[in-house]
Amino acid sequence: MHEHDNDSSPATPVPEKVPPVVLISGISGSGKSVALNALEDAGYFCVDNLPPELLHDFIRLERKFPTRRLAIAADVRTASSLPKLLPVIDALRREGTPVLPIFLDSRTETLVRRFSETRRRHPLSAEDDDNGQSRSALGEAIEREREMLSLLREISTVIDTSDLRPTQLRSWVRQLVGAAQSSLTLVFESFAFKHGVPRDADLVFDLRVLPNPHYVRELRALNGRDAGVIDFLRAQPEVAEMLAQIEGFLARWLPAYEQDQRSYLTVAIGCTGGQHRSVYSAEQLAARFRDRIPTLIRHREIEAREAAAAHT
Repeated sequence: MHEHDNDSSPATPVPEKVPPVVLISGISGSGKSVALNALEDAGYFCVDNLPPELLHDFIRLERKFPTRRLAIAADVRTASSLPKLLPVIDALRREGTPVLPIFLDSRTETLVRRFSETRRRHPLSAEDDDNGQSRSALGEAIEREREMLSLLREISTVIDTSDLRPTQLRSWVRQLVGAAQSSLTLVFESFAFKHGVPRDADLVFDLRVLPNPHYVRELRALNGRDAGVIDFLRAQPEVAEMLAQIEGFLARWLPAYEQDQRSYLTVAIGCTGGQHRSVYSAEQLAARFRDRIPTLIRHREIEAREAAAAHT
């Protein structure tokens, strides 16, 4: 005897490898429209500012097109509905619909500058001056927004856009959605401490104690991907020891991060200028883990300079 559902129109079965629904959110001014445009250019069907109450039914409707790649943006403009977003994500995952939440963040001073330059009003800003909003009111609105979105940030893959050009952000978003979704993806990101620790970092390692190629005149203009710098750092016992210890730490704890059902683990590798030691080490560590786990590499400072040069 078979039991039948009373619903005369059952939901369309989800294919085994249904593309994940990409959910773009984050702090206002952090680049949501840039990210959404990047996904649209990559062939995604994109919906901006869909109220969370409609998310579940909309995705059920979209299952009629099982191979369509879908990206949805949600932000503080639907502030009253945001508490409903996390239960909807949980419900979708229980039903077998993979969801990839991406949260865009930036430093407060960067956001204040962006709003001031564009003269746009923050969605939560209530106080006006001749320019539309005072800096103090803007800062308060940003911090209030951080509190409202804190739980969503915790379950999301975070991208710090503070120092990213639009071309970099588009590239990083495409990398994230293109990575394998079956397991944890490991992201190695080199950076310069003088420009701040990336807000998207899950783990941070400080390489400033290692010998610095910057003080070798013929290596100063090169970076950690160039042969001269590679040879210099390979010859330093401290560098090999540091890399072995970082590799051992990651190998020990990666299974725990996977059990935590994370999609991405961002390992930030920093040195003074983000050019030599951190770049070399990120490349070396990525090579050691590439055969074990899906791996991505980012070089924040180098990519920023390359993007600036291409822009000019």
